[in-house]
Amino acid sequence: MRIFKGPKTLSIMPTWSCPAECKDCGTLSSPRVKQHLTLDAMLDAIEKAKQSGFHNVVFTGGEPTLRWNDLLIAIKKAKGLGFPTRIVTNAHWATNEQIAKEKVAKLIDAGLDEINFSTGDEHNRFIPIERIINGIVASVFQNLRAYLMIELKSERKITKETILNHPRIISLSETERKLFDLSESPWMPLNYNEIEKYPEGLTINRENIALRTGCDSILQTYVIESDGKIGSCCGLGMRLIPELCVGEVEIGENYLQKSIDAAENDILKLWIHYKGPERIIEWASEKD
Repeated sequence: MRIFKGPKTLSIMPTWSCPAECKDCGTLSSPRVKQHLTLDAMLDAIEKAKQSGFHNVVFTGGEPTLRWNDLLIAIKKAKGLGFPTRIVTNAHWATNEQIAKEKVAKLIDAGLDEINFSTGDEHNRFIPIERIINGIVASVFQNLRAYLMIELKSERKITKETILNHPRIISLSETERKLFDLSESPWMPLNYNEIEKYPEGLTINRENIALRTGCDSILQTYVIESDGKIGSCCGLGMRLIPELCVGEVEIGENYLQKSIDAAENDILKLWIHYKGPERIIEWASEKD
């Protein structure tokens, strides 16, 4: 009997390699990391997800488009099995308007349903914001839904307004604008000794902890990392938290179902899912 009844997401990290090397990257990605998942492992994971009743497939990283040909094959495989598909990218490939259109067209032809872009002050050190704009415009122009995540810190140059006030975003038609959405998400250090500053009211304390609920990702998302390990979470921080690993890719074996069983039999993961890490910390602080 399944404990988590909602739709599950398979998240695949074809590589940890990335043209950017952002400070506090949640997956420790950089140009110096060369490890990658084989195409056979990616395709097998997608088949296993179908057998286990997963809802959708996401390709993230690292930068998944660095595995361009394999990415297109994997998207086509997922789409052929009836999965909604999505990629998460920093748009390093959108060097000009024409190239962006051509790349997006190939992703659409492979069966991509949604493209998620990432930017902010850290990303912008390596990937110019204009490439993000090229990617967004090329996507919605071809009726591909686009979403943008912007790094959130208290002191930053790139904000939602930076994007929304860009002339090319302003010039989008009403139909194109409906295909695009964006939000800001806290950019968090993985080192617990490091403290980041955020806008007033964003962080959790005893006064507002009642607003917090369980973690939506744990037990819902199963991530196949570039080294073949499987995590029951979004994947951020997983390389530094071995307890998030619930399995490993073994082609020919029913490893994905075994990973689900392992995750749903772990009291801490169940606790995090239903109560959330902040509420657990609050409870623990009352004991010690």
